[in-house]
Amino acid sequence: MTNNVPEHRVHWVKSSYSSGHAQCVETAIVAGGRLVRDSKLGEESPILGVSGELWAAFTRKIKSGELDQG
Repeated sequence: MTNNVPEHRVHWVKSSYSSGHAQCVETAIVAGGRLVRDSKLGEESPILGVSGELWAAFTRKIKSGELDQG
C-alpha cells in the first residue's frame, strides 16, 4: 500500500491508552488500509502504510496476547 493521501486530508488518532506518554504511535484510516506514524515526530515522522488485511491480522495478534513479550 502506498501513501498517496495528502497530509491535510488525513485524520491521525492516538490511542487513549497513551495519555501522558510521549512514546506513542498514531494511526489514520485511509482507503485500502491504515497509516502509522510516530506521534512525537508528528508531521516529520516517516509514515508506514499497511493494508486493511494486514492491520486486522496485527490487531488480532495484539488482542490475543500473541505478541506479548516475557
